[in-house]
Amino acid sequence: MWLAKIAAEVIEDPTTQMTLAQAREINPKAQLGDEVRIPLEIAEFGRNAIQAAKQVLCSASARRTGDGLRRVTSTRSARWSGRRAAGRPGERDRQDQPDRGGHPARELINRDRFRQRDHARAYVLMVDKQSKGPQVILSRTHPNFLVKLFEAEVPEIAEGIVEIKSVAREAGHRSKIAVYSRDDRIDAVGACVGIKGSRVQAIVRELGGERIDIVPWSSDPVLFVSRALNPAKVLQASIDEGEHKITVTVDDEQLSLAIGKGGQNARLAAKLTAWNIDLISAADVAARKQAESKGDVPVEELDGLTPKLAQKLVSAGIETANEVGRAGLEGLLAVEGIGEKTAEKILASAVAALAAAQAAAEAESAAAAPAEDFPPRPSAGDERRPDGGTP
Repeated sequence: MWLAKIAAEVIEDPTTQMTLAQAREINPKAQLGDEVRIPLEIAEFGRNAIQAAKQVLCSASARRTGDGLRRVTSTRSARWSGRRAAGRPGERDRQDQPDRGGHPARELINRDRFRQRDHARAYVLMVDKQSKGPQVILSRTHPNFLVKLFEAEVPEIAEGIVEIKSVAREAGHRSKIAVYSRDDRIDAVGACVGIKGSRVQAIVRELGGERIDIVPWSSDPVLFVSRALNPAKVLQASIDEGEHKITVTVDDEQLSLAIGKGGQNARLAAKLTAWNIDLISAADVAARKQAESKGDVPVEELDGLTPKLAQKLVSAGIETANEVGRAGLEGLLAVEGIGEKTAEKILASAVAALAAAQAAAEAESAAAAPAEDFPPRPSAGDERRPDGGTP
């Protein structure tokens, strides 16, 4: 220890200043304004003074060290956000609080059972800056954790040759991931699966057996949705841009497979593709067509249409009154040789024909319905008055 004083011409504070002559007695080369250090012997201090000095030094050192550590940790932790991290989990204080390794309960997979000093990997969800220092919040359920695992296991993804287009995940149960290869010579799905499934199986083990479907991405929404519904086989799919919906037809035996347990397969496919998916079976399609055909009328039978005009409609793919209604005035005007007045006339004739066909179908249905069962009405001779006499 030493006492530091400044060599000054005029002494204003004797505790921090000394004259130049006094300074040169300690350091002959001292000049005005120089700091001169006078060595101090600990033996000259009393016990209380030593204890007080120790407390001041320790508290100041701890405070400055803590501030510096928090500042450095905050700077480094801010760069961790959005990355994959590995470490050993600590204790969990409460069910709704993160453990000392930063894992909140909601960010853990149901099958996760970590003990202290177990090695674990997770996704850095966020860095929460607190007064006691930044807390790194980790997640094993976030979809990006799956992305980071594939980047670590598949070199083609890390190098940017294979791109992960979208991810849909229900952590601990099932996930779907859409991949695309920028190199035609490399199969995106094969690269992610690995030889004998080695790459994807390593990820499945890390996630505790979570099932992963790897889907080839396509810019064609119909094709992409059909692939996303794997393992179900799609028979037909039609797109409705207005409602952002794709109607998918599958075999009757494939319907439950397409929907999945609790609707999981269809739900994940919708998330992966960002399209609304309407699943119907082939039997339902046939039933709908049959129902429509019963109340439909061929264009050749519409009132006011010449055979030549009807042939024009059929050639344009408009064969029934229902199809006329779906085409509307805009669709009819698109047919070559049909003007606005003719289109209005055709549309009115189709509406009238459909109304007549529907009325006929309802009358037929009512006639075919079984008569209501009523108890037989007694004959006049069998009627009795309340007093037991005959009327």
